Amino acid sequence: MTRKKSSATEYFDVIVVGAGISGIGSAWYLQRDCPKKSFVLLEALGHFGGTWHIHRYPGIRSDSDLYTFGFSFKPWVQEPVATAERVMTYLSEVIDDTGIDQHIRYHHRVVSADWSSQDALWTLTVKNDHESLIFQTRFLWMCQGYYRHAQGYTPDWEGMDEFSGEIVHPQNWPEKLNYSGKNVAVIGSGATTATLVPAIADKTSHITVIQRSPTYFNPGKNADELADQLRALEIDEFWIHTIVRKKLLKEQKDRIYRAAREPDAVAKEMIDVARAHLGHDVDVETHFTPRYRPWQQRVAFIPDGDFFESFRKGKASIVTGEIDRFTPFGVRLRSGEEVGADIVITATGFDLCILGDIEFHIDGVPLNFADTVTYQGMMFTGIPNFVWVFGYFRASWTLRVEMIAEVMCRLLNHMDQTGMRKVTVKVPDELLHLTKLPWVDEEQFNPGYLKRSMHLMPKRLDVSDWQHTQDYWAEKPRFAEIDVAGEVFCYQ
Repeated sequence: MTRKKSSATEYFDVIVVGAGISGIGSAWYLQRDCPKKSFVLLEALGHFGGTWHIHRYPGIRSDSDLYTFGFSFKPWVQEPVATAERVMTYLSEVIDDTGIDQHIRYHHRVVSADWSSQDALWTLTVKNDHESLIFQTRFLWMCQGYYRHAQGYTPDWEGMDEFSGEIVHPQNWPEKLNYSGKNVAVIGSGATTATLVPAIADKTSHITVIQRSPTYFNPGKNADELADQLRALEIDEFWIHTIVRKKLLKEQKDRIYRAAREPDAVAKEMIDVARAHLGHDVDVETHFTPRYRPWQQRVAFIPDGDFFESFRKGKASIVTGEIDRFTPFGVRLRSGEEVGADIVITATGFDLCILGDIEFHIDGVPLNFADTVTYQGMMFTGIPNFVWVFGYFRASWTLRVEMIAEVMCRLLNHMDQTGMRKVTVKVPDELLHLTKLPWVDEEQFNPGYLKRSMHLMPKRLDVSDWQHTQDYWAEKPRFAEIDVAGEVFCYQ
């Protein structure tokens, strides 16, 4: 179909790409700290919410508590772990309460972004329905997320085309999938599996989880005693949110730091808790004893131990081993064991999406993101007037959204006060001798989606300012002290 091009060019001081939780949070800070700035959120989908709008598989919920995953400025008033529906309601309230809805353009997918040093402008080509639109901005704020929305990651196993049943990825869950009375195999053992299994177990004939290796889980009560006590005292919800948020962050810090200091002790404690929930009929040593350190990968919170309950009741079972191939009636492991299934759900993760699959050019030269070096995991050498929001995996994603937003608003105001039109970051001369390292140290954090795409990501240096440390508690004071007039920032 021929796509016509609009002759009009729209200009905004700031363009935010994406209206998920990152874009909404960033927009809130823009309104508060840069009230004179014009801005727009360009959202490729027809709705806000990003991940929470796209994923429709049964039982989908947060695997972080909403006191820390929610925003600092908007109290969370329900159970700590929330369904996707409740998260969307929360985001809707933020949008409506603050008027951010007036700044969102839905069905606006950014195709290309071109920087002109002469004009000190980004020019964006955007597809909307049957039109190709042009936007220009001084500053580009990337909040498009970190994975490809169109489809999830499924390995290409031999024999998949011979399987007589259905193969489903949770990211593309069919609206009318009938799993009642069916034998279901779920491949993977991360947060999606931990959410999905208890949600459908009672309706299936049986669920078999197939995992390559075991995973840590963190079961607990889906309630906060302190929050309940404060509500009983009729304390204002804003103060409840603030106090409980600080308490939970302190508990998370202690837990994660101790896991680094005493990995064996923490591992034993976590496995013992799993054993207590699973009962005596499950082989915990084989299926729930991971080979990596606690928190070397993200640990899913299991509200009220519901994932383990499916195994304890016999509604689900688990096998551990490498998949050899699909057969007409199931999945065969390299051990020779075959898992029969009518439906196979591939909860095998997603593909990292670098900068939203947007074509970037700097003064006509294609941008190779992997050639850049990151400053604090948010700005990048050689890319002017640009920030990318990439959150946390050991802590709630949203914590970093707010920290980055505060720094960027200070930077934008500094540019206005000094009359500058362009800013880039530059590695100080005394650090130029350092080796450029991969985006993440695999010894510290090594999920599959990052390992598969590491060659596409920016580089880091072995200096805290020049990497994304994944350590919220170390980054929080450091971000607060960032001097936007310092030598790292080069203005023109």
